Formats: sequence, C-alpha cells, structure tokens
Amino acid sequence: MLPHQILFDEKTIRVRVDEMAESIASDLEGKQVILLGLLTGSFVFMADLARALFRFDIEPKVDFLAVSHYGQTKDPTRPVRIDKDTSMKVCEQAVLVVDDIVDSGRSLAKVMEHLRLQQPAWLRSCVFLDKPSLRLVPLKADYVGFEVEDVWLIGYGMDLAGEGRGLPYIGKVEQ
Repeated sequence: MLPHQILFDEKTIRVRVDEMAESIASDLEGKQVILLGLLTGSFVFMADLARALFRFDIEPKVDFLAVSHYGQTKDPTRPVRIDKDTSMKVCEQAVLVVDDIVDSGRSLAKVMEHLRLQQPAWLRSCVFLDKPSLRLVPLKADYVGFEVEDVWLIGYGMDLAGEGRGLPYIGKVEQ
C-alpha cells in the first residue's frame, strides 16, 4: 500500500455526504433525478450519495459516463473525449452529474455541455472534492464536499496506479 496520511475519515465522509444529500433533495423539491457518475473514481461516492438521497425520499436512477483526455500521458491539453455516454434519456429530466474530484475542470465542463445540448429540465454537478488551484476552465460545481489542496489523493474510489481505490477513507499520498 502506498504511504499516505488520512485526510478525511469514514465518519467525516458519511456526515458530509448526508449534508450534501439533504441540500440536493431540498433543491430537487421531490423531483425524480438521474445520477450520472463519471467513471471510474465516482462509483463509491455515488453509491453513498444514492443511499443518502433515499433517506430524503429521493430514489434516483443511476447511470455512468466515461470521459478521458489524458490517455497514457499527463498532458492536460489533450482533447476531452466521452468514451461511454449515458443510456438514459435526459431530455426534460432532472440530472445530477457526480464526480469524485474536479481539478482542471475540463472533463466536467465537457460533460455538462454535452448534457445541456440534450435539454434536461434540471442539470447540476456534484463533486466530492474540489482542487480549485488547478482549474483551467471557468467552472464551479453546484455541490462540493470538500475543497482540497493540490496533492494526490487515494481512497473512497480514487487511486494512484490502481492502488488505494478500496480504502474507506480519503488519504493524502506521501511523496
């Protein structure tokens, strides 16, 4: 396992996800919502968020999108590509795009624009972690769990070269 320091423990994560779900449920005002998770990192957060929304009488539909732009490099200027689109009709639906972390903002911006063209009735973005210091496009997520500094994070669905994804907390990788 990679050496790391716990940044957000399980209890802190659970409390924050519940707070976010309460805010989202309030904004939805009882509407049915489609949660669209960005693969792969969002799957743990999205599962917790779906269960938390259910506690606020919102039973979401769930689907995923896959977006890529780095390929085998870490070049943030490569074009963003949607590799897997949603299989659900989003026109005139309430849609919440869910991601684990937003840094440059390029992937989330691409997905939001792609979905806007499909004319959902309600479209918002929800990220568990936000690294605004790395933003390359003007983007602000509608719901944010925590703002974090520019460090590599693992756990709670996020990994580094395949390690750490299953950790029940979020850890800061030690250099």
